[in-house]
Amino acid sequence: MSDATLHDHDARLSACPACDAAPLASRIASAKGAQADIILSLPTIHCATCITDVEGVLNRHPGVKAARVNLTLRRVTVDAPGMSAEELIPVVESIGYEAHELDPAALSASAADRQGRDILMRIGVSGFAMMNIMILSVAVWSGAEAATRDMFHWISGAIALPTVAFAGRPFFSSAWRAISHGRLGMDVPISLALILASSISVYETLNSGRHAYFDAAVMLCFFLLIGRYLDYRTRAVARSAAEELTALEVPRAFRITAAGDEPVPVSELVPGDLIRIRPGARVPADGEIIDGMSEIDRSLLTGESIPVAAAPGLALSAGEVNLTGPLVLRVTAAGRDSSLARLTALVAAAESARGHYTSLADRASRLYSPLVHLMAFCSFLGWYLATHDLRLAVNIAAAVLIITCPCALGLAVPAVITTASGRLFRRGMLIKEGTALERLADVDTVVFDKTGTLTMGVPQLVSINVIPVEARPVALALAQGSGHPLSQALAQALVGVGTVPAPLADLREVPGYGIAGNWQGREVRLGRADWLGAEHGDARLSASWLSLGQGAPIRLEFSDRLRPGAGECVSAILASGRRVLLLSGDAAPVVEDLATRLGIAEWRAGVTPVEKATAVHDLREQGLHVLMVGDGLNDTAALTEAHVSISPASALDAARTASDIVLVGSDLSPVAQSLTLARQARSRIKENFAISFLYNIVAVPIAIAGFATPLMAALAMSLSSISVTLNALRLRR
Repeated sequence: MSDATLHDHDARLSACPACDAAPLASRIASAKGAQADIILSLPTIHCATCITDVEGVLNRHPGVKAARVNLTLRRVTVDAPGMSAEELIPVVESIGYEAHELDPAALSASAADRQGRDILMRIGVSGFAMMNIMILSVAVWSGAEAATRDMFHWISGAIALPTVAFAGRPFFSSAWRAISHGRLGMDVPISLALILASSISVYETLNSGRHAYFDAAVMLCFFLLIGRYLDYRTRAVARSAAEELTALEVPRAFRITAAGDEPVPVSELVPGDLIRIRPGARVPADGEIIDGMSEIDRSLLTGESIPVAAAPGLALSAGEVNLTGPLVLRVTAAGRDSSLARLTALVAAAESARGHYTSLADRASRLYSPLVHLMAFCSFLGWYLATHDLRLAVNIAAAVLIITCPCALGLAVPAVITTASGRLFRRGMLIKEGTALERLADVDTVVFDKTGTLTMGVPQLVSINVIPVEARPVALALAQGSGHPLSQALAQALVGVGTVPAPLADLREVPGYGIAGNWQGREVRLGRADWLGAEHGDARLSASWLSLGQGAPIRLEFSDRLRPGAGECVSAILASGRRVLLLSGDAAPVVEDLATRLGIAEWRAGVTPVEKATAVHDLREQGLHVLMVGDGLNDTAALTEAHVSISPASALDAARTASDIVLVGSDLSPVAQSLTLARQARSRIKENFAISFLYNIVAVPIAIAGFATPLMAALAMSLSSISVTLNALRLRR
């Protein structure tokens, strides 16, 4: 029909991805493969040492290919083909951590808030006890002597010791689990400090000492709990994209039975069940519509704001919203097998990435824990030998234990990764591979495919004004009689201006040439130039010709529709100083026209799949870090060869599988934004390392020198942890 060569994607465009029955969410999730990961809930983990311990024991277990802990969600995702959760739970419990198979219904906000409420309760108890003990201490400070002073000390102890035992339970429980399994977690030095502060106070009271430190022990516990709660809250503010996806899960569905609609937990649904979805309700499982008409809101999963018409035969994904009419859905996948659950797993895996900086932080934490105890012991020994003051030596040792706790170091990377991954997801980018964000920060060269990437792969009429108003009804009738992409684009343009098709007789399609019919006794045609006796003209644009049976045929030019945000994306990347190349299998005039429109100076046309991969390889050989953005089967090798790769959700399965990041929506502008965000994330990680390093350089000598009490150490340690998390949260802006 057209004399201009269409891209090899045209065969695929006859079944437009936007109109495909499979929702984009399901297509993205399927890129990970059919094997479902095992997800275990780890309610007792809270620090970098926990991450290292759990991942280490699982990765060493036979049959486990990989294990990734997400500290924000307190879960571990295990890639263990052929294994079950029942086999892995004892492995985790063998090192002292509680583990349960993940129940999506238990991931509600109220369940997550129980931890925060528990910490707040312990803060309240310790705060109330602290105030009472301080009131009692006033009498001692005012000069109470002998038996009176001892009485006030004993009363203070009666309040303080149960308070420390209750309020400090989170620290003691974690420390005991670590010690009983031969480890030194971050809560071990904290627990030792609380025990030492309480013990030295009891010792002073038993020996009628002038000073007891029950108030300091309770205050220490109070401020440590405040630090832990602030850490909990900042993690909640950094609410992960995986947690947001989990919030889309529907706990119940209405299964259609002989007795009527039966409400059942989604976990009980099986493929083949029929469920009813009411207007305004969220889809609880993947399935295919078998009855009903409605519109579907897919914005939360795909970023597309325009509702999709729903009719029998359309496939739906869990998490989408039924807007207008009741639907009956035949379930194809539910619970952990649904596309929403797999999307959640992909995002969670990206947030728990184990990149270069994460590994560096883990190694530092592992070395730091034994070093903390060694420094505390040496401080105690040195001060006791120098002063023979047991109380002073114990207090200094306790301060060293607390102030050197590597909590800030452990949070330096996870806080940034969680915040950045969540922000990218909200902008329409799903990170599939854990280290993609780290590699994205290195990119200095971006290579784009043309059709389906920079363009939508769908032709559009350049100008409707070339068609006389009186000829438009005839052109529309011819266009509607053909399934060719150019005919469909012409029909869409004419309908858009209110054209009504003319009645044609003897409408017939001539394979390879076009379509013809009779109008008012004249033969009219729409098709190739040589069929209509016209000149081919400009080869940069696809074209078709319209003949009304008299006069010269009318040339109708079509261009490939730019993907939304393509111009802004390319301009932003070029403005950042990065190099941009366009590699396409299309003809040179077509590629040159697009490159000119987008301001891309470097382009190559007629490139084969092998040549694309070779070009990317050559760029990497030159020391460049290449981001490849492509969508077709011919881009797969290049996507794999690149330093990091992105493909749209509308891409072929092979391209999505090969890529590191999937662009969920149709807008291309988040690609440029992701490059900026990745570099900002790397800067925040380095800043967090610097904060942790400087804190220890300043704080440790102060504690060893005896200038910091245990209470001051607790305040300093809490502030260091909060500071790195708040620094990571700057990425949200």
